[in-house]
Amino acid sequence: MRPSSPSSLLATTGSPAFLVTDLTNIRYLTGLQISAGAVLVTSRRTLLFVDARYKEIAESGVRAGVTVRDVSDLAKMMMSIPVCGFESEDVTVERQSHWKKKYPSTKFVPKPGIVAAFRRQKEPGELSAIRKAEKITREILRRVPAALRRTTTEEKLSKQIQIWALELGADGMAFDPIVAFGSNTSRPHHTPTHRSLKPGHLVQIDIGAKVNGYCSDASEVFFTAKPTELQKTVYTALKEAQNAAIQLLTEGVTTHQLDAAARGVLKKSNLEEYFTHALGHGVGLEIHEGVTLSGKARKETLLRNEVVAIEPGVYLEGKFGMRLETIAIVR
Repeated sequence: MRPSSPSSLLATTGSPAFLVTDLTNIRYLTGLQISAGAVLVTSRRTLLFVDARYKEIAESGVRAGVTVRDVSDLAKMMMSIPVCGFESEDVTVERQSHWKKKYPSTKFVPKPGIVAAFRRQKEPGELSAIRKAEKITREILRRVPAALRRTTTEEKLSKQIQIWALELGADGMAFDPIVAFGSNTSRPHHTPTHRSLKPGHLVQIDIGAKVNGYCSDASEVFFTAKPTELQKTVYTALKEAQNAAIQLLTEGVTTHQLDAAARGVLKKSNLEEYFTHALGHGVGLEIHEGVTLSGKARKETLLRNEVVAIEPGVYLEGKFGMRLETIAIVR
């Protein structure tokens, strides 16, 4: 949830000022999508520094409470700031070295993950955009079976999915569509190829539309023939694993608890060793943001109105793979 004031953001940094350079975080704080600029947060003000390309756009469309300044004014401001936190996860060594030379009177202190922590809890407008993106994503998936009744390739279907997204009102895709036929489905992040669909192929689709900058994420499995007993077993186990995690999805549950719940279901069917990635991740302005739902990642407690993707998968190398994914809002 967005900081209520500049001072509330600074309180999390322990610094008298904070410089934001990550473009997604700039969008979050200002409401503007730009390709260059910086936000400086002081105890009393949030200042957006842009060049002439964005001046008019910024002055007319910036979020309330944000002051727009020319980028040339940033050097003057920094002269009066002895200590300034910065987004160390976004800043290169070269850029930090440049700052030290350009702003010699300012000590820069690395403060990773500050704005990302605020972004975890979604506001009503953010949730509305994500729901619209998810609705479009589900409509695209609804159209897939009809497309599979015609001659097609992984690449052709991927392109068709992108066309559908635009036709349905999306900004575009949150990430390049994953479309896999047959044995290619055993590769979790398969890149579509010229492979043609053949009768009996298992089809894995992983897509997400984007609306007003906010992402959705969904994965579905489609059968082009009667599934084998092994395929039935895997699909049923994945559905049960996904449901087990979703049932626990309340404020206060930990990322490790969710991961363990899903893996426990797969273990009963002797499939746990074939689940080779995290159970899921946070979703928002970026397709992967916030928490990682994995027993191997840092243990974190989920927050109310956080949006996460739940995506258990099983991958049998050289044979097939399946992944079922949906996004859910923490209540």
